[in-house]
Amino acid sequence: MTYCIAINTQQGLVFCSDSRTNAGFDNISTYSKMHTFVWPGERSFVLLSAGNLATTQSVVKRLWSDIESAAPVNLHNVANMLGASDYIASISAGVQKQHTTRDTSNTNFEATFIFGGQIGNGRPETLLIYPQGNYIHESDEHPFLQIGEVKYGKPILDRVIKRGTPLTHAARCALVSMNSTVRSNLTVGPPIDLLIYQKDSLNFGQRMTLTENDPFAKNLSESWNQGLVQALENLPRFPWEE
Repeated sequence: MTYCIAINTQQGLVFCSDSRTNAGFDNISTYSKMHTFVWPGERSFVLLSAGNLATTQSVVKRLWSDIESAAPVNLHNVANMLGASDYIASISAGVQKQHTTRDTSNTNFEATFIFGGQIGNGRPETLLIYPQGNYIHESDEHPFLQIGEVKYGKPILDRVIKRGTPLTHAARCALVSMNSTVRSNLTVGPPIDLLIYQKDSLNFGQRMTLTENDPFAKNLSESWNQGLVQALENLPRFPWEE
C-alpha cells in the first residue's frame, strides 16, 4: 500500500509520502512516490502517486518525455493547474487502458495522484486525480488531501490542520500523520519524503528524506508518544475518582 498527504495552507504547501511498495509478502521494495518538476522563478509542481507501480512509473516517464521533447502540451507550458491536472489525468487514463488491453490476468492497473504546486502569480493549489480521470480540490474546511492508506493518519489532520496553520506546524503534523500510519500498517514504511513549499517562492527549498533510523524522525516519534501519554493523564477524571 501507500500513504501520501498534501496540505494547503495560507503560507504554502506540504507534501509527505512513504516509499514502500508491496507485491506480496516476499516482494517488498522501496520506490519514491514523490516526483518534482520545477522551473525556478516560473513554476513548481509536485506529484504524489499511489496504486499500480507500472502505471505510476509510466505516467511519470511520459511527463518527463513530453517536457524533453517540447510536446504541444506538457508541464512546462500548461496555462494553469486545472490544465495540468487534465493533462496528467489523460495520460494516466491512457496508460491504464494500454496496460489493461495487454493483460490477461485481471490485474488492477489503477493509479491515483495528488498534484500540487504553483504557476507564476497564480495561487498554490492541490488536487486529487482519480483513476477515472476526474479530480477534486481540497476544501477550506479540510485543506488537505490523502491517498492510499488514509484512515490511520486522518484524525490528527482533522483536528489540527486549518488554512491558517503555520507551514512548519503543518509539516510536523504531516509527519505525525505518517508516523501513525506506519505504526498501524506494515504495508506503509520508510524512507519518508517530506517537501515544504513556501508560497510564491516558485522553487523547492526544504526537502527531507527520513530513513527508519533517522535521528529527527525518531525524536519526533518519541516526543509525540510522550505527548499522547501526558495528554491521557491530563484528561478529566470520572466523577467517582474525585
